Amino acid sequence: MLTVIYSDEFLNHKTGLFHPERPERLTAIVNALKSVPWTEQLRWEQPTPVADRLDSLIKLLEKVHTAAHIQQVKAIADRGGGYLDGDTPMSAESYDVALLAVSGWLDGVDRVLDTGRPAFVLARPPGHHAERDRGMGFCLFSNAAIAAYYALKKPGIKKVAILDWDVHHGNGTQDLVENNAQIAYCSLHQSPCYPGTGYGDEFGSHNNVLNIPMSPGSTMGLYKPAFEGYIMPFLQQFQPDLLIVSAGYDANADDPLASIALQPEDYGVFTEYCLQLTSKIVFGLEGGYDLPSLSQSVVATLEKCL
Repeated sequence: MLTVIYSDEFLNHKTGLFHPERPERLTAIVNALKSVPWTEQLRWEQPTPVADRLDSLIKLLEKVHTAAHIQQVKAIADRGGGYLDGDTPMSAESYDVALLAVSGWLDGVDRVLDTGRPAFVLARPPGHHAERDRGMGFCLFSNAAIAAYYALKKPGIKKVAILDWDVHHGNGTQDLVENNAQIAYCSLHQSPCYPGTGYGDEFGSHNNVLNIPMSPGSTMGLYKPAFEGYIMPFLQQFQPDLLIVSAGYDANADDPLASIALQPEDYGVFTEYCLQLTSKIVFGLEGGYDLPSLSQSVVATLEKCL
């Protein structure tokens, strides 16, 4: 069985009419996964309720984010909603939903370490743009970075790698892990593109960062040599005990927010590369805004993990 961590509560982070990061993203993925021939091989699990681990969640958040940022997110929700920045709207329930998303990513770590098999965290809001002292780019808290620090507290976990295949550079994740020798961060992303970070000459404090900027219009013909020539050697040399994938699907040709030309089945190939490295993989949803290609890309990812 392959674990998918999901809750309808993730739909309660309301971003307003016409915003690309909308609840329908999750609905489309859930519907797609429930219609595949192998749907009975999926084990759907609810994330641990925030109330059951609130103190530990806050401690983890405070390890990664400033208290001022956490309080700002809570304050905006408490007054009924508003904006963290021009791209990042919040509703009254967004703070609670963002905490539940973090909880779901932590559950993903636990499930993978318990089973030795991949798990997919189907949560929102996404997280890889959230920096230490601010949220941005649709992101409130840095789910992947928090999950990595959480994993390092587990027995036998000395090193964690984060692979970010979202079309946008995970500036927040890199900001939060690049000074930690126990965490490696690797990103393929369109350049130039939002947020304008992720240059190829950034290596982190411990040679633990690899950025691979991809030109607009890039197809699998360019991604495959990037994986084989750079990403796989980098990750194999690092030898992580756990791999966290910031699984954004906005590099699809049909996605409205970028200009990379991948197809949904290409994410199955990415997943095969990851499985060559380890079966201990936490996939967590980041971007992806064309609903058909988003949902089919998640299907392609999970199908390779069966």
